[in-house]
Amino acid sequence: MALRSVLGLFNQADDAAQAVDNLKEAGFGDNDYDIMTGTPYPEGAFGEPHGRHRLYTFPFIGALCGFSVALLLTAATQLNYPMVTGGKPILAIPAMLIVMYEGTMLGAIIFTVLGVLFESRVPRLGLGLFDRRITEGAIGVVVSCDEARLGQAETALREAGAAEVKQGRRG
Repeated sequence: MALRSVLGLFNQADDAAQAVDNLKEAGFGDNDYDIMTGTPYPEGAFGEPHGRHRLYTFPFIGALCGFSVALLLTAATQLNYPMVTGGKPILAIPAMLIVMYEGTMLGAIIFTVLGVLFESRVPRLGLGLFDRRITEGAIGVVVSCDEARLGQAETALREAGAAEVKQGRRG
């Protein structure tokens, strides 16, 4: 069966939290619904679980990659084109440090930007239903489920006091 989406629009945050509770009681899992709002609410304000993020690992991995690439680039360049001057070593460490620092920072910054996009799930293809009133202050609860459970989802949203309930196909 194809996944279907049900969108419940709520004017009050308490009603949206009640809808999440109703969905949990009806047997829907944490990954079956999503809360959309144009207003920032604290994480977990609607009873949804706190999501774990791994954003802090992206800069470390990026810094390690940038450092490695910079080290290989500078060492390979100096070894492939040696300039022996006055008996000094071929690998000039002080000059390499500057390039390695810049490579480390560049890798950390690029991976941080990619990490923010990844952890934010941007772009989010196949989100399902959306209503413009969400950007005007309404709170949307989107439930994605099989067609057989569509009635349960609608009932849970209506019992919580949804101003409107809409159906549609998922992505």
